[in-house]
Amino acid sequence: MRYFERLKDLREDRELKQSDIAKLLETNQQQISKYETGKQMMGIDKYIKLAKFYNVSLDYIAGLVDVPKKLY
Repeated sequence: MRYFERLKDLREDRELKQSDIAKLLETNQQQISKYETGKQMMGIDKYIKLAKFYNVSLDYIAGLVDVPKKLY
């Protein structure tokens, strides 16, 4: 699974809207759409924030592993 597909799956698994994640990352819904379709990359700070929010490792978000490892 590609990293941007993982971003969308994580959000949808928790029944969140793009606007919910936009608030968390202090951006707008259109930007989240670009991240989730792979049209634009996020900065590492945003990936870290999402990893903490979803309680999964960065490796999982990046698609390097298929089994989510909890951070805490």
